[in-house]
Amino acid sequence: MKQVRNTHAKTEILNLINDSDIALTHSDIQKKLGDLCNRVTIYRVLERLENEGAIHKIVNIDGVVNFAKCSGKCSHEQHFHNHVHFNCKECHSVTCIENAIPEISLPEHFIAQEYNFIISGICPKCADA
Repeated sequence: MKQVRNTHAKTEILNLINDSDIALTHSDIQKKLGDLCNRVTIYRVLERLENEGAIHKIVNIDGVVNFAKCSGKCSHEQHFHNHVHFNCKECHSVTCIENAIPEISLPEHFIAQEYNFIISGICPKCADA
């Protein structure tokens, strides 16, 4: 098994994602980190964190990749993210809705390996504004 490297950038990026109620884009992370590291390092760290089972990625309705923390069930072998993601059309936030898990019935000989469920609408913060 490969050794897990913990760098300052990796720790900061993981803290940002874990402390956020919404999924963050690469751009969001880069803005929050300031001059700590460059964009390529951020991409590498995000890929490493995903491979380690610490975060998962969500492609929003605009095709932008967002990153969110994993539940405690994920590992480097397998992710468990077959829940719904809500994409707000007003503020463009992406939120994991862990307790909404759609049931899928595929035709014979189709094997699902990964799901990406996106529901778009207006989030509670924007609806109250």
